[in-house]
Amino acid sequence: MTNISIHTSLAELIKTYPEIKEILLSLGYEKIESPLILKTVGRLMTLNKFSELNDISMEHLKNVFARHGFTLT
Repeated sequence: MTNISIHTSLAELIKTYPEIKEILLSLGYEKIESPLILKTVGRLMTLNKFSELNDISMEHLKNVFARHGFTLT
């Protein structure tokens, strides 16, 4: 398992682990496909904020990421 912080920006996570983009898409975050959104919002948005803004429990997020080989810390 790869540890990733819930406080790291989505842009940084996707730059390091491109497969995270597909995980976010599977969670309904279609806007992340836009390079402009990724460049602007992605620099500020973290998994923690993503969870809060999209009303997705952190437990669910942890389970989804775990199925893809990531541990959220």
